[in-house]
Amino acid sequence: MSVLILIPARMAATRLPGKPLADIKGAPMIVHVARRAAESGVGRVVVATDSREIAAAVAGAGHEFAMTRADHQTGSDRIFEALGQIDPDRRVATIVNVQGDIPTIDPAAIRASLAPLDDPAVDIATLGVEIRRDEEKTNPNVVKIVGTPTSAGRLRALYFTRATAPWGEGPLYHHVGLYAYRRAALERFVQLPPSPLEKREKLEQLRALEAGMRIDAALVDTVPLGVDTPEDLERAREML
Repeated sequence: MSVLILIPARMAATRLPGKPLADIKGAPMIVHVARRAAESGVGRVVVATDSREIAAAVAGAGHEFAMTRADHQTGSDRIFEALGQIDPDRRVATIVNVQGDIPTIDPAAIRASLAPLDDPAVDIATLGVEIRRDEEKTNPNVVKIVGTPTSAGRLRALYFTRATAPWGEGPLYHHVGLYAYRRAALERFVQLPPSPLEKREKLEQLRALEAGMRIDAALVDTVPLGVDTPEDLERAREML
């Protein structure tokens, strides 16, 4: 049990309340995410939630859940609490945090997120996709990775931003917010206070960079649809 996939899920989304249980082709969205995670084949899958309704839906579909406190500020805090419940003997070495609102995630992308951890210097691994559409290059909701290539298909992240960056000729990369943590890195991360750039950009991953932690991104081909609005939900239903 060296790899554990944890999926944080809560009911209190502001733009689409109750979205983990939104129906997509006869199953709640959170169940679709759990299915994709299980199909990746990388490890045990557990949904971390503060909602009995989400827990019941997950269990009814044959997946595991862990009940967590309701007052967590971030998904990282939620999965850390769940990790302590699930693995008090510390057998898990790597934790993959898969967001509960990306029902179209490719299982191959989840597998790809682990590859940067082959380098012992990497603390946290994530995913990036080259931006092809011009309007996304200037969209602040499309988070960009500013990174330097370390090998074919991999970047070392130097910064994450909502701005259009870096300047000049060359590709821009969309950051996909899925993370694979070494256990020690997750433990350190959740103990850190929110950092100045994190608060300015509203990007939690900057906390790790500002603390000197190394994040590398594996480059994949597709961006999973994040469901934040009713329009996103309709798109997800069409895609699935």
